[in-house]
Amino acid sequence: MGTAVTDPLVGRLVDGRYEVVSRIARGGMATVYLAVDRRLDRDVALKVMHPHLAEGTSGADFVARFRREARAAARLTHPGLVGVFDQGVDGETSYLTMEYVDGSNLRRRLGEQGALTVADALRITEAVLDALGAAHRAGLVHRDIKPENVLLSSEDRVKLADFGLARAVTEVTATTTGTVLGTVAYLAPELVVRGSSDARTDVYACGILLFEMLTGRQPYTGETPIQVAFQHVNSDIPAPSDVVSWLPVELDDLVRALAAREPDDRPVDAGAAVTLLRRVRSELDPQTLERRADVPATIVLPAATDPDETPLPDDDPPGPVAAALDDATDPGATMLIDASTHHGSTVALPIGLGAGLPSVVAAAPQPAAVTPPPRRRRRALAIGLVLLVALLLGGAGWWYVAAGPGAYTTVPPIAGKSTDAATGALEALGLHPDVSSEFSDTVAKGLVVASDPASGDRVRKDGTVEVVVSKGPDYVDVPDGVVGTLQADAEKALEDAGLEVDYAPAVYDDKAGLGVVVAATLPDGSDADAGTRTTRHTVVTLTVSKGPEPLTVRNVVGKSAQDATKQLKADGLKVKTTEAFSDDVDQGLVISQDPRAKSDGHRGDTVTLVVSKGPELVEVPDLFGMQFEKAAKELEKRGLVAAREDFLGGVFGTVRDQSVRAGESVPKGTVVTLTVV
Repeated sequence: MGTAVTDPLVGRLVDGRYEVVSRIARGGMATVYLAVDRRLDRDVALKVMHPHLAEGTSGADFVARFRREARAAARLTHPGLVGVFDQGVDGETSYLTMEYVDGSNLRRRLGEQGALTVADALRITEAVLDALGAAHRAGLVHRDIKPENVLLSSEDRVKLADFGLARAVTEVTATTTGTVLGTVAYLAPELVVRGSSDARTDVYACGILLFEMLTGRQPYTGETPIQVAFQHVNSDIPAPSDVVSWLPVELDDLVRALAAREPDDRPVDAGAAVTLLRRVRSELDPQTLERRADVPATIVLPAATDPDETPLPDDDPPGPVAAALDDATDPGATMLIDASTHHGSTVALPIGLGAGLPSVVAAAPQPAAVTPPPRRRRRALAIGLVLLVALLLGGAGWWYVAAGPGAYTTVPPIAGKSTDAATGALEALGLHPDVSSEFSDTVAKGLVVASDPASGDRVRKDGTVEVVVSKGPDYVDVPDGVVGTLQADAEKALEDAGLEVDYAPAVYDDKAGLGVVVAATLPDGSDADAGTRTTRHTVVTLTVSKGPEPLTVRNVVGKSAQDATKQLKADGLKVKTTEAFSDDVDQGLVISQDPRAKSDGHRGDTVTLVVSKGPELVEVPDLFGMQFEKAAKELEKRGLVAAREDFLGGVFGTVRDQSVRAGESVPKGTVVTLTVV
């Protein structure tokens, strides 16, 4: 039967914008349609949430969480993430519009090939981790990494599907029912035991994913999801080379690092994990990268003609493979889990499942076909069945109290309370507080900063809760030796005192040399003077000198010494003057300068000026009674010029008078007239 008949949404216009063309897939939480965005004229994937998710007491909580997660996912921009375009409600229809990826998914690829080449397995894992890295940096955790959520486009690009719905449903389920929702084959131990998750939870699932791509099988299998979850909690992941002997030890180490049981033994997030993966890949030879495990492919049917048969990449097909609690608030609630395990089944498991679970969880045996027994045998069989039922009920009760939801309680809100109030609240629930203290800039001394497990987390009733109490701010003093010292010395002094360093743009300074700190300020803009008290790790901003500011020396030759000095000092230069005689430059004017005009210099440099004293003066000698020739030579030696004026014919050539009196000082070159008789 066509989708146009079986699905009333096909052909509708959702929210006045998205025209539904056909149904792509249907899962336990949503149905995905191919739609056309009439406003932008592009194909989109329209995911419509199933109405039952918004029903009941948890419905409003789910819708609110779903909207928050959709907004958070929409802020992520990464080529390896399926983009979220829009989210909204049309009547009773809650929907997401996402990037439409034309292609298949990793589950189908594994079904067709059995296992992937080492190169392809590493490439896909790298792409998933790289996409997760963007989410982890934004504070988002996926929590449902599995092959169904790894999309492979027709160009073989890897796209990770979606954060919003899986996370919203998981959080609501854990909050309202004490269960955790996830795909059991990829659930991290901390999700099973405590219901808690962080970036390392996604890293664990990627490790399981890589194991499956390399070997063609999942590391943990069992007849029931509970058996698989138990193995996650109580067993280290086997080495891939245990299944495929030729795989190198480097891949064993990589898989075991990503899927380590203890979160602290894994890379801290996807960014660290992808760095580790790339390093391992660089150590492998090309021959190994091109090899693939000899695993028979499973039968992969063509795409179903009835969309009801096609599960979503991020959801699960409805039916017995999906597990849920009938009534999580009822201590006698029954867990409905089909004995068959589906690769991508999403199951709801009680938080704390892994603690105290028997080492072997076996499926109940099916009674064999027998001939009707005699009355006595029937009575014995009835008694046996009653005992068996009683044993099963007793075991269920023991499990509920010892390992199931009954063995756990919720950590109360204690942040911001006094130590006595916090420990009292924990002890009232049978919990054991382990109190430690640390400095805090935001929480007052004596009040609780945080706890581990955190408020709202599930913990065994006899468990220990670490309580961290504030010691108040951790104060330190700004040290000496900051302003006026070299940058490296100032930075070391601050870091040794427990402070952090940042730098303002460097400035020119006439007095401080290159690299010398000229100012230090605190975040509020006040000066970080020596002895100033602030909190540890406060950032002190240093301003470092670039030395005196460069400049071009101006020309002051020919100016008066006073004007030249004034102009040069205005430029930030120092001035030194000397004097010299000059026949060409008037007294008091600058004859020359050093450095010369238009030379490169710096503020604070010294410019030497030579100022004219005018022409040089010489003393005129007494020439009376000398012969003219001798008198003329005396004048020439002093830079003077002799002129002759004869009296009475000047027959004797003797100087009888001179135009400048003897002993008088005159400039060089002055003409002295001698009267000769």
